[in-house]
Amino acid sequence: MTCDDNQVIDIIVIIQKRILTFIVYTNWVLFIITNLGGFLFATPAFARGIFFGGLIVTLNFHLLYRTLRKFLTPSNLVSPNVILAKYYVRFFISGIILFILIAGHYVNPLGLFIGLSVVVASIFLASILEVKKLIFKEAV
Repeated sequence: MTCDDNQVIDIIVIIQKRILTFIVYTNWVLFIITNLGGFLFATPAFARGIFFGGLIVTLNFHLLYRTLRKFLTPSNLVSPNVILAKYYVRFFISGIILFILIAGHYVNPLGLFIGLSVVVASIFLASILEVKKLIFKEAV
């Protein structure tokens, strides 16, 4: 690798960290905004759906981030099967919780869907902002 290759890799790592930080903070901001909107303007079951859906997906995102960060550091490298096993255990537990919430009529499914969309919305927003930065950077 040449010096230029190392500089490109450093720039990519910086951009990835910036995007990840943006997504993490935006998850919580969107979670709070959707919950405030739900509790102020919707029925209690709908608001609970937004709350539990947002909480489940945001916590899963943070746990996945911690798992990947822990196991992908050079001193802790493990088999990808370990990472996948942890992911599927979390996925299964989330599925059970969602089933209980819906089957017990504790939440409105549409509210739950909106809450579960918090991380997707954060990633979408981060993508739009990065594309905008690239377009305006190219235009200058």
